[in-house]
Amino acid sequence: MSLRTDIRADKRFLGGQSIPSRRRYPRVEKPHGVWIYWNCEGREDTSRVRDLSTGGLFVETEEVRDVGSTIRLDFLVHEGQIRAKAVVRHVKPGSGLGLKFTALSEQDGPRLTALMARLRSPCRSRTDSRGLAEGCVLTASTYAQ
Repeated sequence: MSLRTDIRADKRFLGGQSIPSRRRYPRVEKPHGVWIYWNCEGREDTSRVRDLSTGGLFVETEEVRDVGSTIRLDFLVHEGQIRAKAVVRHVKPGSGLGLKFTALSEQDGPRLTALMARLRSPCRSRTDSRGLAEGCVLTASTYAQ
């Protein structure tokens, strides 16, 4: 058995250069307090979101779904109701599902943008008992980003 590698990638890595990400959208790792309620093929579950971008998300779940399955999502966040449809892109048994957004309404798009802005905020790590940021003033411009 022989292993084939991309020598160009290896030289960049060994030279201390970072290898560019394949990701189209920047993501937020381990967004604190973001959960979704989801439904796939008549089965329902609630899961913690492990990472999130405007292109998709990874949810922690023991449930396994087939790649290509359609999932309906409802985000449980204080930005308001965010509903989306997604497709399973990859499965990590015992860990979770990688989902790609396929549909998001015009009303829910700005709410997802607001959620992403809040999660990227430097004060997101300190929250009060309601899950709201302490000591941070959120203005309309915060949500417009």
